[in-house]
Amino acid sequence: MQKKLILWFFILCLALLPSQILFAQENETGKEAIEIPSELNNLYAQSAVLMDADSGRILFSKKGQDVLAMASTTKIMTCIIALENGKMDDVVTISEYAARQPKVHLGMSKNQQYYLQDLLYSLMLQSHNDSAVAIAEHIGGSVEGFASLMNQKAQDLGCKQTNFVTPNGLDALGHQTTAEELAKIAQYAIQNEQFLSITNTAAWNFSELTAGTQKAVHNANAFLGQMDGAIGIKTGFTGKAGYCFVGAIRRDGKSFISVVLASGWPPNRTYKWSDTQKLMNYALTHYQYKQVLEPIKTYQQFFVKNGQEKYTDTYIDAELNLLLSEDDQVELIYDTPRQLEAPVQKGEKIGVLSVKINGKVYVEYPICVDRDILKIDYPYCVKNILEKLAP
Repeated sequence: MQKKLILWFFILCLALLPSQILFAQENETGKEAIEIPSELNNLYAQSAVLMDADSGRILFSKKGQDVLAMASTTKIMTCIIALENGKMDDVVTISEYAARQPKVHLGMSKNQQYYLQDLLYSLMLQSHNDSAVAIAEHIGGSVEGFASLMNQKAQDLGCKQTNFVTPNGLDALGHQTTAEELAKIAQYAIQNEQFLSITNTAAWNFSELTAGTQKAVHNANAFLGQMDGAIGIKTGFTGKAGYCFVGAIRRDGKSFISVVLASGWPPNRTYKWSDTQKLMNYALTHYQYKQVLEPIKTYQQFFVKNGQEKYTDTYIDAELNLLLSEDDQVELIYDTPRQLEAPVQKGEKIGVLSVKINGKVYVEYPICVDRDILKIDYPYCVKNILEKLAP
């Protein structure tokens, strides 16, 4: 009887073990349920992100690290690469390949010529696919060459899951990003005044250079008229990506970037605007600037073992103001030794102050020595003895 009870107990333990292991793995990988603010629990987008545009801190993320197609939001990178590598009065000659690009397009013909500046307005205001390819071929020598420039910039910005294949965002194998990384690219782009000037223009008139044919483009970004302080940025749609939008707003001294990917499919083209407004209204309502850290001229004294002076002061040369909500938990963690060993030099790092927000390290600052202290040596000892023997 006792053996049977032991056997049944062992079987019961085995039955319970998988669920216990799974629970532990979910906690270790951070996949446990995350509380979503009530204002944001009904977003249409499959993936969404809200970012503080000044600090780059992610304030809200719904599957923000999922790898997805991004459609014409790709053109944010296309535009910034062109601005940094070309000149506005560059003359761009249209290739047959560029002219063959599908709608939405400007309607170019082979061997036509345009100023680069005009093509950038065509690119960002009405998302013309032929303009994107023409720009790419002019700047990068080919679409492939331009994609290399785009991917290098993405790497420079720390985007590890992003890969560009096309300059216009048409569906292509391996053309992908995440909402968090797309927000990072947008944060970089809106620091460029030319970029902002283009994306905030209501309409642009220009002409083709060989025949003088007149062209006009109008801004398709409805968000610019939906919220005070809206500054962009770019819409997108393909059959694979669904409706996408990267938005930005500046109001009351605060700046935010939002990204919504796969925010519905036809006929639900307005979902992206609804999602964006929810994200922005949440940000504007719940986040205020707070001073997290002031410069500390004298942090703490430390004993200096074998030092010609017994103690030294330390300092933390840092100031931190952050957009925080009432729910954000901020911790200051000081990591320092119990004592120092001579010699020490002024400005030498002897510890670290870690600023944690909601349990994650946001930034670290060095704790430094404020003056030189030499080690006790033979000349110092002789000098000390002589001073004591002197009448």
